[in-house]
Amino acid sequence: MSYKCSRCKRDVELDEYGGVRCPYCGHRVLLKERSRDVKEVEVQ
Repeated sequence: MSYKCSRCKRDVELDEYGGVRCPYCGHRVLLKERSRDVKEVEVQ
């Protein structure tokens, strides 16, 4: 799953045992990227 570091803005891939920390700057706040898919909902 890909995340983005809130400090250095780099893409971060987390593995099972890596913990939640940016490997580039060590910051612990990572943002989950949203998909750009547009979803349509039918209104009844």
